Amino acid sequence: MVGLLEYELNGRDLGDVRFAISPINELALSLRTFREPGRFPVHLPWLRETQDARDRLDTTMLRALSNASLSTPDFLSPRPDSPLTRIDTELQALARVEEGRLGADLRAVHPEGLPSPLRGSLEAARRRMLRALQAYWDSCFAPWWPRMRGVLQADIVHRGRVAATEGVGAMLGGISDRVSLDGDVVRVRLNSPLRTRRPTGGEGLTLVPSLFTRGASVPIGKDEPPMIMYGVRGAGTLWQAEARRSSKVLADLLGATRAGLLTALASPASSTELAGRLGVTTPAVNQHLRAMRGAGLLTSARHGRSVLYLRSELGDALVAGGGRMSVPSGTNEG
Repeated sequence: MVGLLEYELNGRDLGDVRFAISPINELALSLRTFREPGRFPVHLPWLRETQDARDRLDTTMLRALSNASLSTPDFLSPRPDSPLTRIDTELQALARVEEGRLGADLRAVHPEGLPSPLRGSLEAARRRMLRALQAYWDSCFAPWWPRMRGVLQADIVHRGRVAATEGVGAMLGGISDRVSLDGDVVRVRLNSPLRTRRPTGGEGLTLVPSLFTRGASVPIGKDEPPMIMYGVRGAGTLWQAEARRSSKVLADLLGATRAGLLTALASPASSTELAGRLGVTTPAVNQHLRAMRGAGLLTSARHGRSVLYLRSELGDALVAGGGRMSVPSGTNEG
C-alpha cells in the first residue's frame, strides 16, 4: 500500500525551504548496506575498501539500528541546521535525546520486539550505540567525508539554481518523482501505509540530500520537524577515480591535469572532491582552478566554507570543441 505525507506550508514557510547536510543521517542510512549491499551497487567500491574496518566494528549493534525493510529510528535523522553540520554536534545531541523518545523510536522500527543489543537499560543501549556509531564514523566515514560532502554540496548548488530559475515547484519535483508541490502543499509518496497531512506551523521545510537513498524519505513520527531526505545527483561518480581522459587537443593546449579538471566540471564540485576524483593533491587542484578561473574558463561560488567551481560558457565551448577555438571571420588581429 502506498502512503502519503503532506506538508501544508503557509506563505512564510513556502519561502523558507532550505537545504542542509546531516552527517549522522548519512551514517544511519548507510546502515542499510549492512543488510543488503546489492541494493547499493554505487557504493560497492567503498564497501570493499572498508570491509576490514567494518569487521572490527560492533556490527551487532549497528545492524540492530535498522530492520528488514531498511527503516532506521527517527532520532538518527535529526533535522540539520546548515550544510556545515558536524558529526560530533549530532552525536552530542543523540546523547541528550529523551529516554521516552529513544524507546518509542526503537520500538517503531522493531514492533515485534527489540534485538538483543537494544534490550534492557535504554541508557546502556544508548552508550553502546554511541560508541558503535563513533567507531563506524572514524573508520569508514571520516577518511572519505570530504569527498562525500563535496557531492552533497554540489547537489545543493544545483537545486538552488533550479529554484532560482524555474521555481520552487520545479525544484521539488526534480529531487524525486515521489515529491510534488500543489499550491502550498508538498506531497511525498511513501512505501509505508501512513497517510497524513501536517501543517508546518512556521518551521519551514528542510531538504537533506543523501548518498544512501534513491527516492525520498521523511521522518515518520508525528512530532518530527518538516524534512525530506532525497537521493543526491552524482552519486554514481563518487567512488570512481576518473581517468583524466579528454581530447588530446585539449590536453595539449591546457595540460593533462587542467584538461581533466575542465572536463570534470560539467557540474559544480569543490577542489577536495576533484582531488579525490582525479587523484591529484588538493593544493595542486586549487592552483590549477585559480589559473583556469582567471582565464575565464571557470566560474566559482562560495558555499559555506567550500568554494564550488563550474565551467563557464567559454569552458563549455572549449570542451565541446576539443580545444579548438575558431576565430570569427573578418577579425583583425593586427
